[in-house]
Amino acid sequence: MQDETGSTQSTSEKQWDAARYDGGHSFVWKYGAGVIEFLAPREGEQILDIGCGTGHLTAEIARRGARVVGIDISPAMLEQARKSYPDLQFELMNATNFRFDESFDAIFSNAAIHWIKDQDSLTESISRALKAGGRFVAEFGGKGNLRAVKAALHRAIEAAGYTVSEEAAFRYYPSVGEYATLLEHHRLSVRKAYHFERPTALEGGDDGLRNWLEVFADNEMSAVPASERDGIIRAVKDELRPTLFRDGKWFIDYRRLRVVAVKES
Repeated sequence: MQDETGSTQSTSEKQWDAARYDGGHSFVWKYGAGVIEFLAPREGEQILDIGCGTGHLTAEIARRGARVVGIDISPAMLEQARKSYPDLQFELMNATNFRFDESFDAIFSNAAIHWIKDQDSLTESISRALKAGGRFVAEFGGKGNLRAVKAALHRAIEAAGYTVSEEAAFRYYPSVGEYATLLEHHRLSVRKAYHFERPTALEGGDDGLRNWLEVFADNEMSAVPASERDGIIRAVKDELRPTLFRDGKWFIDYRRLRVVAVKES
């Protein structure tokens, strides 16, 4: 799955509403189009899309002439992907232990890796599935991602008398150095790495932040009764409005990590 598409093995058993995700948060896969330019898929290549979500970027890779397979752990996301792109291959698989008979020329992932707790197993699976000299291209949350939003949400939850579990709140947001070390440990040589701020406008006007929280942070509010969540969201909006709301839109404080690595021979 993806951000925030990323539904590939959320540690808190996050459930995804594919229709709502696709309908109100298209920025996730639209920004992913830039990552495909780094991937530069070529005619006839065999490419794996990890955390494919509803399949839009998988389809764009296929449009470039590659033979592509999308994997995700969310049945709802895959059902939507198969409806939208019936000619493409989508498989229900866990990103930490997937296996295919063939090796891949490239592995791609957009906005999914930060949802996965067992990064060691994930990275080993990626390395094992790549051909020697094959490339791994990914973008996901980097160090400092969503710092303001998460802090405000956790303060509001605690002020209401509830606790956010570490399991529900887990996201993997590494620095360049931390992630490069992990990749190199699994025989993936880093060729490019960028850690950058990307304030992102949310769809829905004044309701944009509420919609985002309900889709991407619902598991962090799992201990809060449904009847009290509205008050928590209002508190988050009140705290963040001076800094993250402008020109009639909410801007989420994304900080992304984009990497290109090659499997050593």
